[in-house]
Amino acid sequence: MRNNPAQDLRARTAMTEAREPFVRARWWGAAAGVALALVDTASMAALGVSFQMNGRDVTWLVFSFFGSSFGTLGFLVGHVVESRRRDRRAAAVIRAQSEAIAATRARLVQSEKLAALGQLAAAVAHEVRNPLAVIRSAAQGLAEAMPAGDAEARRAYSFITAEIDRLGSVVGSLLAFARPLRVEPQATAVHDLFDRALLLAREELEGKALQVRRQEPAGLPAVRADGDLICQVLLGLLSNAAEAAPSGSELALAARADDGVVELAVADAGPGVPPELRGRIFEPFFTTRTRGTGLGLAVARQIVEAHGGRIEVGEGPGGGARFTVRLPAAA
Repeated sequence: MRNNPAQDLRARTAMTEAREPFVRARWWGAAAGVALALVDTASMAALGVSFQMNGRDVTWLVFSFFGSSFGTLGFLVGHVVESRRRDRRAAAVIRAQSEAIAATRARLVQSEKLAALGQLAAAVAHEVRNPLAVIRSAAQGLAEAMPAGDAEARRAYSFITAEIDRLGSVVGSLLAFARPLRVEPQATAVHDLFDRALLLAREELEGKALQVRRQEPAGLPAVRADGDLICQVLLGLLSNAAEAAPSGSELALAARADDGVVELAVADAGPGVPPELRGRIFEPFFTTRTRGTGLGLAVARQIVEAHGGRIEVGEGPGGGARFTVRLPAAA
């Protein structure tokens, strides 16, 4: 993992600033001791106590003695306070570094697992694709030789081709997951991304009479992204939302910008994603549906992270699922 010089500089600066209060504590303790000695001496003098030796006034000598004693004691107390604070800060730093190392190790393990899954998926897809093409071609040949009035055979042919097409879609998902991404980012308007995704999802949305409410604030910056890939992500999220939402309900497609990041969100009025499943929903081959490969959201996360972004799932305003994609804004 490559170190970031800017982060190293910020870390060193933070450590220096953190040490300064510790260094000042001992001197503040010494100053407090001297001040206490001055107050004690002045109080006793105000009460009529005189400090004399051989007929001479030694008030300042007494103050010097008390001041040096109390100052030394305050200095030592401040030093003890500094040591305890420093130990707590060091423990916090070590704990944070240990958590960062554990998170990095988990990401490396996940990357290795995904690489192995990608190789397996590619091998399976290539082995299955050719036999599927042969089976479909044979089914088409049989359909052409069928008697025109054989409804049962026609129904069997439709069933076979539909299942072959479904398996072909599964193979396509496997290949999309296994194929290395080639991201060509450029400044892309969010409005154009929304238009393209809604156009491609129109048939599915109209099939359930779903209304789409768009929220795009004025002056929204463009995102630095590969338009085709991000449109693929939005299309998949819209498709999932359309499947989960009840007929005639409303979907929300929103965007907003915050601190150099553009946030794209798709929310539905469906049952939502249970909190205990939100940590796993982007894992490859994990799905809650009876049909499907569980690769759609895994591919979406792969695409978003290749752009330096992040995708998350939460609860929408109406209780359904809300998927959020965060992408860097174009300069």
